[in-house]
Amino acid sequence: GELQEGSVWEAAMNAGHHGLDNLVAVVDRNGLQISGSTEECVSLEPLGDRWNSFGWAVAEVDGHDLGALREAFAALPDNAGRPTVVLAQTVKGRGVPLFEGKKKSHSVQLTPRLFQRALTGLNTRRAR
Repeated sequence: GELQEGSVWEAAMNAGHHGLDNLVAVVDRNGLQISGSTEECVSLEPLGDRWNSFGWAVAEVDGHDLGALREAFAALPDNAGRPTVVLAQTVKGRGVPLFEGKKKSHSVQLTPRLFQRALTGLNTRRAR
């Protein structure tokens, strides 16, 4: 699941405590895991506040927007004395209508037939 391991939070706590400003974590926040919605399994909101409470600088961006990601990384030197987490809000399977926003995309076996359907969906979307 998305950040549901104790070791993640132990590492976050220690990095913040020791002011590891050369550390950057990127969280692919797509809200899904193999068993369903991450919020239904273990609520993490407000996620930015959680990271901040461990002494991290937090940047929340659209993970599909390369410009926003570039800006977040360009701002890193401004976070002296603090590690940084970039919370990249994404949609699982984005761009592939067959899988977009669906938990099944987490572990689906991509058969030749499914591959062709996914490719057709991508090509249709690209043509628009």
